[in-house]
Amino acid sequence: MTENPLPDVQALLFDVFGTVVDWHGSVTAELGELGKTHGVDGDWSSFAQTWRKGYLDTTRQVAQGGVGPASVDEMHRQILETILSEPEWDGLAAKLDGSGRDQLNLAWHRLHGWPDSTPGLYALKKRFILATLSNGNVRLLADMAKFADLPWDVVFSAELFSSFKPNPKVYLGAAHHLSLAPRQCAMVAAHIYDLRAAAALGMRTVYIRRPGEESAEVGQVKSKAEGGDVDVVVDSFMELAKLCANNTI
Repeated sequence: MTENPLPDVQALLFDVFGTVVDWHGSVTAELGELGKTHGVDGDWSSFAQTWRKGYLDTTRQVAQGGVGPASVDEMHRQILETILSEPEWDGLAAKLDGSGRDQLNLAWHRLHGWPDSTPGLYALKKRFILATLSNGNVRLLADMAKFADLPWDVVFSAELFSSFKPNPKVYLGAAHHLSLAPRQCAMVAAHIYDLRAAAALGMRTVYIRRPGEESAEVGQVKSKAEGGDVDVVVDSFMELAKLCANNTI
């Protein structure tokens, strides 16, 4: 029996986009249905990826002290306008008035969880405080939780800390409001940059493999026991729950 690498951890803090929910599959599917409704064809996967890239670029800029919207809903809406202004999307742009664009923007509130997310979170909830620690704004995260049946105990948004991950005050702010030291929290994410930022502040780290969520140059992420730099590597939340219940990793 190996030693549990998450000693003293009382709370799991979850990245959400890509880690808990399948943003790419969900947004691509909504765009595809919208295209059918309006008789418009397009590379909806590319549209979703462009939308996501705009979000990543903007949040990182703000996290480094740059200027940008405090709300991801507002950010997503601005990025949407930029995409629809491209000639490639003239057909869809012509079909969507302001109200239609507002409704499309809410696709990010209707993201489906990965198959293991809901049962895995309910299992983990028996042992840990479960909290989001996402760049998504509070209302987006609350709506998504209801839509996808995600049983959070607390919804922490970077919006509450006036920045975005990986700014340290986002991670430390969540630990503070839980009345916990960083070492008593574990960050759970499918993105190594997020985990490295949390680890630098003393948090434990859990990496979950999700298809399409890590760039090729990152390579294979390994646990510390394997010579890597995260505490735990799993393929599902159910696996994590089982490991923690057995007190072995």
